[in-house]
Amino acid sequence: MKKGKNILSHLNNAGDPQMADVSEKIITTRTATAQATVQFPSAVFKQLQKNNFLSAKGSIFHTAIIAGTMAAKRTPELIPLCHPLALSQVTIDIEIGEGLLLINATIKCEAKTGVEMEALTAASIAALTLYDMCKALSHDIIITQTKLIAKKGGKSDFKR
Repeated sequence: MKKGKNILSHLNNAGDPQMADVSEKIITTRTATAQATVQFPSAVFKQLQKNNFLSAKGSIFHTAIIAGTMAAKRTPELIPLCHPLALSQVTIDIEIGEGLLLINATIKCEAKTGVEMEALTAASIAALTLYDMCKALSHDIIITQTKLIAKKGGKSDFKR
């Protein structure tokens, strides 16, 4: 398979999987922000608000932030072709919406490759942790809209 624009970088010429070669790239500051949404049944959300988002297991926000941070650092262990990166910063913010929590995970590093997968992994694991922390209240919790919001650094920038 020939390399070029719009070609999958994780395939070699024979079409087999490979880690992308970033040896010729220059080190730049890379940032990425991903977002995940966790929707709750109305009664459950009201109960969580009433209890300051504390469950029997503790603070659902603090636990999700720690889990998301740990997940960002372990992304190459979870996604086979990701490069291991020395992350400079992991920030996880959780916003309260109407019947939902919005997770924003922002990752920063100095590297030859981007941190989109780390941001998406952090947001996803934070969302799964919120589910785990609240599932005793209801299994009707829905994780939706996990998406890349923005990335900077490298060949191109992206903003949703």
